[in-house]
Amino acid sequence: MFNLVEKRRWYFLLSASIIVPGIIIMVYSWLTIGAPFRLSIDFVGGSIYDLVFEASEQNLVTEESIRGVFADFDDENVVIQRLGMERLRWRITPAEASTIDLSAAVPQIQANSAISSSESSVVLDELRNVILVTAPTGSTISAEDVSGAIAQILPDATVEQVYTNSWSVRASFQPEETIQLIADRLNEVATLDRSSFRLETVSATVGQEVTRTAIYAVIAGAIVITSFIVIAFRQVPNAFRYGLCAILAMVHDILVVMGVMSLLGLILGWEVDALFLTALLTIVGFSVQDSIVVFDRIRENIPLRLGEPYETIVNRSLWETIHRSLATQLNAFFIMIAILLFGGDTIQQFILILFVGLLTGSYSSLFTAVPLLVAWEKGEIPFVKGDHAPQEA
Repeated sequence: MFNLVEKRRWYFLLSASIIVPGIIIMVYSWLTIGAPFRLSIDFVGGSIYDLVFEASEQNLVTEESIRGVFADFDDENVVIQRLGMERLRWRITPAEASTIDLSAAVPQIQANSAISSSESSVVLDELRNVILVTAPTGSTISAEDVSGAIAQILPDATVEQVYTNSWSVRASFQPEETIQLIADRLNEVATLDRSSFRLETVSATVGQEVTRTAIYAVIAGAIVITSFIVIAFRQVPNAFRYGLCAILAMVHDILVVMGVMSLLGLILGWEVDALFLTALLTIVGFSVQDSIVVFDRIRENIPLRLGEPYETIVNRSLWETIHRSLATQLNAFFIMIAILLFGGDTIQQFILILFVGLLTGSYSSLFTAVPLLVAWEKGEIPFVKGDHAPQEA
């Protein structure tokens, strides 16, 4: 039987070669952006504006014009992201004397063959009392088609062709009065579609509370896990070691994931949000579960293999459980790869972090937690006394 545990120094070296660069990246990120990761408003507080502008093709809204509006309100560090390409829109405004119910006119316009055959949408903007017909740029629908569709339904209505472009703006926290002023100034840049205006706001106090709660959750989880393993393994010599090694493997996984997230934040601008915490806590659970599976087999084999060296018992237990651990994780990996390839952008970050975490969790449970037990027993860990002798039940 190949001795996997015997190569433990190589496993520790491989882990160090990943964790140490990750820590360096986090330190660099802290020095450059003030935090080990790019933090979303879930942690630092702030506001996210979802903006849709209507403008002529020659006067489309630019990132500079939006940034200038927020700069007027002393908010220089906004993050602006364009969402998709421009879309063609026709704004149908009824005559002033019209008494036609626009909500009833919407389905009639949508049913017109010229409009329904294209990838268009027809909605009522109650704030402006207009009907909006929106289609992708390059659509076969034309202004004549729109005019023809409303000729009998809304006589004397005005049809105006514009282009829409959508933006997401992350800015600092502002009171409600200032937000209204910002919206008014944005409307001066180009017509702001108020019906599509969305705002998500988190105060800095709430952000700090989320951060504090996340740290407490990880610490509480570590204490509970250690206590559970010590109690469950109380008949095994040095039960505390099992709990501590499981926690060290968990810390290994957290550091790897944090390093990867810090790197992706610097390269791709990814931000740590509440979903990242969900992924992190899920990773912790999977990692500890895998470690306990192997530890439990060691606990079973110790009284059955009296007289065998502890390292041999551990290696045997590792081989007896490795196929189960890998089979369980591979099923999850295949599903996550499929979601990464075919899922939406909104879940991509969560799935990738979860994938990395489960991958390193599978590795650490087998090649970090278990070898640590042997290294501790042999006194190979600096400043920690080992037994230097096989354990007996």
